[in-house]
Amino acid sequence: MLYLDNSATTKIHPEVKEAMLPFIMEEYGNPSSKYYSLAENAKVAVKEARESLASLLGCDHSEIIFTSGSTESNNMIIKGVADYYSSKGNHIITSKVEHPSVLETCRYLETKGIVVTYLEVDQYGRVNLEDVSTSITESTILVSIIWGNNEVGSLNNIKEISNLCLEKNVFFHTDATQVIGKVEVNLEDYPGITFLSCSGHKFHGPKGIGATYIRKDKYGILTKITPLLHGGGQENDVRSGTLAVHNIVGLGTAAKIAHNNLENNIKKLKELEDYLISILEEKFSEQIVINNDKVNKIPGIISVQFKGLNNELLVKSLAPVIAVSTGSACSSSKPSHVLDAIGLTDEEIRSTMRISLSTFIKKEELDIFFQL
Repeated sequence: MLYLDNSATTKIHPEVKEAMLPFIMEEYGNPSSKYYSLAENAKVAVKEARESLASLLGCDHSEIIFTSGSTESNNMIIKGVADYYSSKGNHIITSKVEHPSVLETCRYLETKGIVVTYLEVDQYGRVNLEDVSTSITESTILVSIIWGNNEVGSLNNIKEISNLCLEKNVFFHTDATQVIGKVEVNLEDYPGITFLSCSGHKFHGPKGIGATYIRKDKYGILTKITPLLHGGGQENDVRSGTLAVHNIVGLGTAAKIAHNNLENNIKKLKELEDYLISILEEKFSEQIVINNDKVNKIPGIISVQFKGLNNELLVKSLAPVIAVSTGSACSSSKPSHVLDAIGLTDEEIRSTMRISLSTFIKKEELDIFFQL
């Protein structure tokens, strides 16, 4: 089977697996314990992983908080800001094409008195900077806009949005789950980003591990939020719970590999995408429509309509030979809210499937589409 659902999850890199194994079997210490070698070795491994992820993101290692993944990170930031700064305001701005872990969190907070503005997007799923600006009020405490869309791959202008939020003195959070390892991210160049979410299994790390970036202020203190998980005081008192050292080591190794190979990975993903689109256009011609923009996007994500075909039936029929999806794995049972927001009809949504590539794929493997 040719695996083309890498936006849902990626194959773990062999080097990641090898790095993790000792911390499952031999080095099983708790890094919060003291003095004896198993604990100290775990502590060193966590520190090294934190530094590797910080290098990939372009931030200080002390600004990295380990979580179980982007869903937890998104919940932690949005709920944490809403609670901690409730005396300063009750307004959050987001977009209609966010990941469900952002949208559902915002809808939950609306039941608690938070006012949420859901911004419209263009035909490719991008917000308009002017809309962000005019939506900010004196009661706005957070803007949360996805960096790269998980269904159509479009990139928001995070630089301009972060500059705007910095100018307006409003916290800015971005869900960067899909862009890490596929787009250059250097947080030193984005002083307006206060919070960022990412997940290891989207760039060939293990599942169940991710991180939140929380910016430090000029005094070196992390931006305050109310923790989502209370209990043990781990992770600078921001996120309690015994650290999953093996997963953290895996995340750190994946981050190091992604950092070292970023330029080549981007180049290969673009080449694979261009080649696959050329096959689709040659093979299916006017039977298909590409939903996504072909520029200013995450390399390797293709959203394509097969006119007159039901996407669920198509994905099911392809399953023995090709793994693809109808959209986000986190909302697979519902029609795509992203495709709806960019203006597609119900019929167009039901004929769309998402193809997402990885650097493990060989170009010639994509020739299987000629046989469909």
